[in-house]
Amino acid sequence: MVWVLFLLLAWGIAAVACTRLCLAAVRAAAAERQESAARDLTLYEVAFLAGGPARVADLTLVSMARQRRLLLAHTGWATVVDPSGRDEMEQSVIGAIGPEGQSRIAPVRTAAATADAVRRLADRLVRAGLALPEAGTTVASAVRQVRSAALAVTGLGAAALLTPGPTGVPRTLVAMWFALPLVLSLSCLALARIEAHPYSRWASPAGQRLLSALTRQADDAEADRRYLISVAVRGIRAVGEPELRAAFAHRDRTG
Repeated sequence: MVWVLFLLLAWGIAAVACTRLCLAAVRAAAAERQESAARDLTLYEVAFLAGGPARVADLTLVSMARQRRLLLAHTGWATVVDPSGRDEMEQSVIGAIGPEGQSRIAPVRTAAATADAVRRLADRLVRAGLALPEAGTTVASAVRQVRSAALAVTGLGAAALLTPGPTGVPRTLVAMWFALPLVLSLSCLALARIEAHPYSRWASPAGQRLLSALTRQADDAEADRRYLISVAVRGIRAVGEPELRAAFAHRDRTG
């Protein structure tokens, strides 16, 4: 009766994954009901909600490079031109580059993304109900777990059907038993798609609404701010300058 063991394992995987998704959805719903003050988002806040700490670091690098206070070479090196950062994010980047004023982009980006300034930004957004807390399972990660569970159930069902020897029951009935946890997993995915899509790793439902509103209003902003909003929302793929694109592409290959 090896297939029974496979079935119990399939049910366990599906039940755990679906339970985590339900709990994550409940937490997201609670966050949506949380009172969050209506306010404009800064570019750093937009970057965090759209792409997390790494996006904040990228936005800071691009912003400083456009203002000619930081040189990002196509070889993947960052050089400080103006050592006085205008805010704590820029100061974090300058500090990550180091006293020599020059460093490779990859370690600068990593250090800036984990700096205290970014953590304080994240804490403010969480307290405002706009960002998801770092601890706990998000809807996005829970959905990935349920997808993996559905694949695991399918694999276990196939293994049970292909296991040689008598099963004691018709193989069609074995397949039907495995179909139940698969249906459970797929139903949870369908409900999550209806109720919680789009999934976000960083922004709460309230934060997603502010991001959507900002994206719609971006066309009315001045050219430089519109460009930086695009970088904050889409990341370095929104960078238009060939030199900057080459610098970040070099970073991606080496980091």
